[in-house]
Amino acid sequence: MEPYQFRFIMLGDSTVGKSSLLKRYTEDLFLESINQTVGVDFYVHFLEVEPGVRIKLQFWDTAGQERFRSVTRSYYRNSVGGLLVFDMTNRASFDRIKEWHAEVCERVQPHKVLFVLVGQKSDRDTHGERMVSREEVEKLAGQLGVPYVEASAKTGQNVRESFELLARRVYQGLLSGEVELQEGWDGVKCSSPQFVSSVHHSDIES
Repeated sequence: MEPYQFRFIMLGDSTVGKSSLLKRYTEDLFLESINQTVGVDFYVHFLEVEPGVRIKLQFWDTAGQERFRSVTRSYYRNSVGGLLVFDMTNRASFDRIKEWHAEVCERVQPHKVLFVLVGQKSDRDTHGERMVSREEVEKLAGQLGVPYVEASAKTGQNVRESFELLARRVYQGLLSGEVELQEGWDGVKCSSPQFVSSVHHSDIES
């Protein structure tokens, strides 16, 4: 049994490739044509964050269209992590990242959500299709206080790294106290309170 369960949410405009990233990570599949998400889809994956510590990751894949926002907003509060995804060939999707970030931060209070910013479709960078410079993105990432990764669901480049960076950030947040277990909140669940105590104790000892 996994001692921890983390709930993550995929954020970003429609067609930026959120579902494609999830399919590549959870199933190692890439489909050239994929149906747009209607409302919210659900994915599960398991990750060993350190020897003997296996975590169940739940992903809510939200629709980017405005007409579904009232539905997707209801999932923000019970998430501990978010992947902010934009399409490197679509300037407008990058320009809206601040809005996605602010909306989630406002609605999750008083809980803590950690983010990773992902520039999707990095495989098209070499074809001159890139519309957002790396310098611009890194500047925004610095302003938001989040790490940035360039990834491609098509080639698989940095897909696993993107998701696992977020998972490890949350795990380290639990160890440091930045993220806390709270009754009635589904962002982080623990099947064994004794496990939490022993992990925190060993972290302090080290």
